[in-house]
Order: sequence, then C-alpha cells, then structure tokens
Amino acid sequence: MRAALLGIDLGTSACKALLLSTQGQVLASASAGYPLLQPRERWVEQDPAAWIKAAREAVAAALQSAGPTQLLGIGLSGQMHGLTPLDAQCRPVRPAILWNDQRNEAQAAQITEAVGGLPALLAQTGNRMLVGYTGGKLLWMQQHEPQHYARLRVALNPKDYLRYVLTGELATEVSDASGTGLFDVRERRWATGLMRAAGLDPVHFPACHESQVITGHVHTQAANLFGIAPGIPVIGGGGDSVIQSLGAGVVAPGALQTTIGTAGILAVALDRPLPSPDGRIQLFCNVAARRWHAMGVSLNAGGALAWFRHAMRANEGAASFEDIIAAAAQSRPGAGGLLFLPYLYGERCPHPDPSARAAFVGLSARHGFGDLARSVLEGVVHSLCDMQSLMRAMGVTSDWASSSGGGARSALWRQMQADMLGCDVVTRQGAAEGAALGAALLAGVSLQVWPDIDHAAGLMPELTRERPDPAHAALYREAHAIYQTLYATLTDSFRQLGRLADQGEVA
Repeated sequence: MRAALLGIDLGTSACKALLLSTQGQVLASASAGYPLLQPRERWVEQDPAAWIKAAREAVAAALQSAGPTQLLGIGLSGQMHGLTPLDAQCRPVRPAILWNDQRNEAQAAQITEAVGGLPALLAQTGNRMLVGYTGGKLLWMQQHEPQHYARLRVALNPKDYLRYVLTGELATEVSDASGTGLFDVRERRWATGLMRAAGLDPVHFPACHESQVITGHVHTQAANLFGIAPGIPVIGGGGDSVIQSLGAGVVAPGALQTTIGTAGILAVALDRPLPSPDGRIQLFCNVAARRWHAMGVSLNAGGALAWFRHAMRANEGAASFEDIIAAAAQSRPGAGGLLFLPYLYGERCPHPDPSARAAFVGLSARHGFGDLARSVLEGVVHSLCDMQSLMRAMGVTSDWASSSGGGARSALWRQMQADMLGCDVVTRQGAAEGAALGAALLAGVSLQVWPDIDHAAGLMPELTRERPDPAHAALYREAHAIYQTLYATLTDSFRQLGRLADQGEVA
C-alpha cells in the first residue's frame, strides 16, 4: 500500500481530486463537474451541495484508479471569492455567489467610500474592493436579501465549506481570506475596522490560519461519506489562484506564472508586500509563510475559448478544442489584423469594470474561422501583457514564466505567451493538474514529507520551453499598442449597450 497525499480543488466548473506519492509522483487524478447557475444577467451562482457531490465522485474515482493507498493528509483548494453563507446549523442559506458574479458593483463602491476612498482602502488591506470580492457580495445580500442575511452565521469561501463538511471546523487560511477584500494582507489578519465601517460584523468570518496549518481532521461521518479513513489531517490549503503557483514551481521571488484556466492570471511571488499604486494588481498572502503573491486576474481566458467553441458551433455540434487550436495554427501571428477584446464577463484586470464587453475589431470578409480562433487566443494573451505592464511599474521583472492551467497544454498558446510577454515560457510535469497538485504538495510540507515550500516546488521537472521569436514579438508589440487603445475607445458604448440589455430583460 502506497502512502499518498490527497489534493482536492473545487474549481469553477469541476472538482478535481489528485493523489500524490511521497516521491512527488502523480498517482491518479479525477474530476467531476457541476453547472453554473445564471438566473440573471451578470449573476453567477452554484449550489454548494453540487460541490460536495462532485468531490465525493472525484475522490472515489482517484482512489479507485490509484489502487491501495494510505492517505497521509488532505490539502484543499478552490475557486476564490465565492460567498457561501451558512446559517446557525451550518447549512447554506442560498446558492453561493461566485467570483465572476458582477451584481455588487454599487456595494463595492459603498465599502470603498465608507473608509474614505481608494487610498484609504489600499492602506488598510492592500487591495481594491473589486466587484468579484466577497465583501461586496455580503453587503449586497444584507441590502437585497435581508431574510437571508438575518440567518447568517458565517461566510465561507468554497473550499472552506468543503473543510467544514470534512472536519466540522469553520476555518479559512490567509490566501483565500486575502480575496475577500476584508483582510489586511500586510499584517495577515482580518481588517475588522474595515468590516465595521462597511456595516459588516466581524463575527461572521471564520478563524484564519497560515496555509500550512492543520485545521482539522476527517470526522467519522465525512469518512463514511467519502470512503476514506477517519482522523486524516486536513491542511489549511489555499485559494486556487495562489496555491497553483506551488505546482508550477513559482514560490521564490523572480519568476512569473501564467495561468489560462477559466480565468487568466499573471502572478509573481514576493518576499515583501509590494504596493500596487492603484490597486489593479492584487496583493495576496502566499501559501508560504512570510511571502506574498501579486497577480493580475482577468475574468476571461479559457472561458473565452469555451464561449467561442459554442458560439461558432455548426449544425453537427461544437468544434473540439483541438480543432479550434489546429484552425488557429493555420492563421498567421496577428490573425490578419484582427483583434479580440476578451471581456465577455466584464473585467477585473487590467480594467476593473463589470460593464466591459467583448469585441472583435478589424473584422473583414477575408477573415475565416482560423483567424477568429487565433484572435481569441491572442486576445487572452494581450490581456496578460496588460498585467505585465502594471507589474513592471511596481518594479517586478522576470526573464521566464511558468505556464499552467488547461491552456498550458497548447504549444501554440504557450508560444504566443513567449512572443508577447518577451520571455521563455516553461511547463513543469504535473502543472497542468493545477491547484489540486499545489494542495497535495502543501499538505506534504505541512506533514513534513518535504522540508519546506521551496523543496516541494522543485519536485516537478521541466517538460517544455518556448522561446520568443523576434519577428513575431515585433509584430505583437505593434498589435498590442493598438489593442491598448480599444478599451478606452469603446467604454461608453459598452455601458450604453449594457443598459439596452437590462431594458430587454425587464421587457
């Protein structure tokens, strides 16, 4: 029987369970999906019961695939910012409001104003109160669903709800707490003064630990539910956007990480909390103690490609992702002068604007399916380049990046990143497994299977490396200069069209 660490990641569309040996070998992984609920324009929700059902299925499938296994510990990860409100019996009082939900723009602004404006907010937390963050959602529930708010006992993020189901403990850790917008990331503690100023009650937030801390043990009821042994330690874990950097090998200052999953992320590890002057780059606590994690997060990356796949479906059904990538490869860099703004779900970085919308610009009759496909892929990377510019203004530079997420499987997309970011782009073994791998690695560090975070980050060998093509890089620099003008040009149109869409819903 092999000893193993279990990483569980509650993603936006599926739960992944991964078993990792004590030698750092991925023994098995499995996923089980669940739907997004979109009852209104700009609303995105999920049923927490669906997370637990999928987690049970994924864990069972991974254990069956791996064969006889002794679980040493469980690491948790999950989509960040998802408001999961529980009542006094720790039952969800409503569906969870997810990270890409855009309903609480007014409440995010109210919280900012309550503390004296953006500079004062940045001084308290290090971050803007972005629309996706948990704080604004909680205030929205207080104002628009008082019957639900009156029942509220505790507000959890998704992975922390899974922790409660496994252990009976109400707890979180510093990386996920950072994403509430109500956390002082410099001091690594709840910003209780901000909560009170915003009209929120600090009693509604769970105890917060460093990410490597054991936060509970699997109780008997959960052991029966999941088909595992009772008493297994459950580690604090991390928000998916942060913890996946561990599996990608990016925990020491200096290297970038790109992630193309549903969202698109450009991240870097820091040994001190560097400020982002206007707060567009988010500053979170790292899963490594006394380190921080700076990142830009676009709401539109792999999700944009998924939209394109379904929007362009033929009568016989949607094209496969492989078909789309193959078609894009037939188009030349620059997609024949076609640019794609990827803001299908509004945007967070570089433009914190829920009203932003997507657009093809430069479309002509000579463009075909491959050009459209390539412009979508390139548009996602243009967004990462915008984030890179903001990081450079903070003094962050790097000559290589580690690529992870589902997009890392595409050599074409990796080469685009190398050409457009101007640095080598590498992948590491297991990095495509995403946050589940990071959660398993962190569990191993917590249980002293490996001596520290840096050792664990180095376990996965390099698999691929793409280097910038100078000719392509020059073309992309020119295209990006045009791309950067488009958002400002179209902003008023986006807002007017959004009002028209709202009127149509009411009618």
